[in-house]
Amino acid sequence: MTHEFEVRKEIALDAGPEEVWDAIATGPGIDSWYMGRNELEPRVGGRGGLTLGGHTEESTVTAWEPGERLAYRTPENPDGTFMAFEYLIEGRDGGGAVLRLVHSGFLGDDWETEYEAMKTGWDMYLAKLAEYLTYFRGRVATPVFAARPQGPEPERLWAVLTKELGLTGEVAEGDRASLTVEGLPAIDGVIDYAGLPHFLGIRTDDAMYRFIHSGADRGNVVVLGHHLFTDAVGQKEAESAWQTWLDGLSFA
Repeated sequence: MTHEFEVRKEIALDAGPEEVWDAIATGPGIDSWYMGRNELEPRVGGRGGLTLGGHTEESTVTAWEPGERLAYRTPENPDGTFMAFEYLIEGRDGGGAVLRLVHSGFLGDDWETEYEAMKTGWDMYLAKLAEYLTYFRGRVATPVFAARPQGPEPERLWAVLTKELGLTGEVAEGDRASLTVEGLPAIDGVIDYAGLPHFLGIRTDDAMYRFIHSGADRGNVVVLGHHLFTDAVGQKEAESAWQTWLDGLSFA
């Protein structure tokens, strides 16, 4: 049985409509703050593609109004589920823009868990978009993905992870964090998103790092979704190093 859903979000951004459009409607722009590798053919009827973890989710552009409105939707699955996305951009007096998002469609039987995950997930991704447009505008990132299925309960994950990052006490935005991953440059940055028990974000001068826990209802999956604004390390090398680090964490 399918269940209709709709998520609405709005965020004010310190960037003009054209800059926001480049970030949400071009492959390199989307790659710099969202998940995976992205393609988007710039026309109504154009093909879209999101590739993550070896799987590509196809979509079709249904609205293309540069600087104002973008919409696309995935094909309908045999069970009737699909997803549709609409972005509306409005310039603000005095500069900047407001971005409105509508994410809708039909979900399957476990729709309540997925719906809650999407609501909290969009808060994190839109905050990352704002960080990108504030600190990395005009730069293109290399997305880095790693995952550990069947990880620990959230309390244990964050206890281990915050220790790895040199954090003590309650984690707050603005805290300094550092981490060394073998084969990669040392990380020294600031907590820019404290969304525990699901998300923790770090920003450095040339990267945004996101540590994600799916929650117990979704299998306790641990996901890394990073964006590197440097050519010092290639995508495959970075993903291999991060996967090795993640697999090597002890939660005993």
